[in-house]
Amino acid sequence: MTAPTTVQLGLDTFGDVTVDADGSPVPHAQVIRDVVEQAVLADRVGVDAIGIGEHHRDDYAVSAPDVVLAAVAARTERILLGTAVTVLSSDDPVRVYERFATLDAIAPGRAEVTLGRGSFTESFPLFGLDLADYEQLFSEKLDLWAALQGEGEVSWQGSVRGPLDRARVFPTTAAGRIPTWIGVGGSPESVVRAAHYRFPLMLAVIGGEPARFAPFVDLYHRALKEFGSEPLPVGVHSPGFVADTDEEARELLFPHFKANRDRIGAERGWGPATREQFDAEVEVGSLYVGSPETVARKIADTVAKLDVQRFDLKYSNGPMPHGQLMHAIELYGTEVAPRVCELLAAR
Repeated sequence: MTAPTTVQLGLDTFGDVTVDADGSPVPHAQVIRDVVEQAVLADRVGVDAIGIGEHHRDDYAVSAPDVVLAAVAARTERILLGTAVTVLSSDDPVRVYERFATLDAIAPGRAEVTLGRGSFTESFPLFGLDLADYEQLFSEKLDLWAALQGEGEVSWQGSVRGPLDRARVFPTTAAGRIPTWIGVGGSPESVVRAAHYRFPLMLAVIGGEPARFAPFVDLYHRALKEFGSEPLPVGVHSPGFVADTDEEARELLFPHFKANRDRIGAERGWGPATREQFDAEVEVGSLYVGSPETVARKIADTVAKLDVQRFDLKYSNGPMPHGQLMHAIELYGTEVAPRVCELLAAR
């Protein structure tokens, strides 16, 4: 498959709680301020997009990405401002739309959103929702979100919230819509759903060889054609870390990656992460870890093999210190991104 002629290169963070120089957890408020500084740096070094995810648990600091993005909007000029991910199932589509239309007013043309069902479920009981309705909540709320695009009068009825009768949302945007990605972790039904609503597809490729997601990209394009839609972008969201050398990147990341993975694994019945598993993911899987040249080559390879138009590196992976994250962002913007473009052009 030929490489795409253009690709957007972004960064994602979930606002992982970091540690200070003594290894002590940093307070949530400081982590949020640090995330703002990280996004400002990403804008300054030329990164195309920043995505800030949503969680409702103590190992992540960000539960309201739109508020953090508004702070970033006021201090940046060009970077796209989005989420990685907004858990639409446990939120109200009308309020989400209004919040991101407000963000678009602060940063015209730069607001976007990635919608998903959420791999963590803490938000459901927190907001009084029944996990038994997990699939129905997302399906109906995505249907309402799609109806809100265009910003005209909306009449809608479902079972998970009250109906709308010729309602409108405000503020409106200059484009009359909020650019929307649908985050998918590997469900064919979710891929087809994104095509049905004509939303770009964001694949969360967080383990195994990236090429195994090629059938999902193919399915998405075939579904778009069947629904009578024009081609739409596909993106990839994957974890990684950039340092000056390959060895330094692995040694700095591994203890924090393991701490994060082992906590989640204990909740989900996985065994502890090993160094061998980590190294295998770095070498042939979906961990983009190493020097700028190593990471750039791996990103370019994935972009070309999957024929995607967007690649977002999830640069925060566990409690890695803020200073190390800042250096990784600088390397990503100044060295990795330009090198990816060179490699793709050469193909």
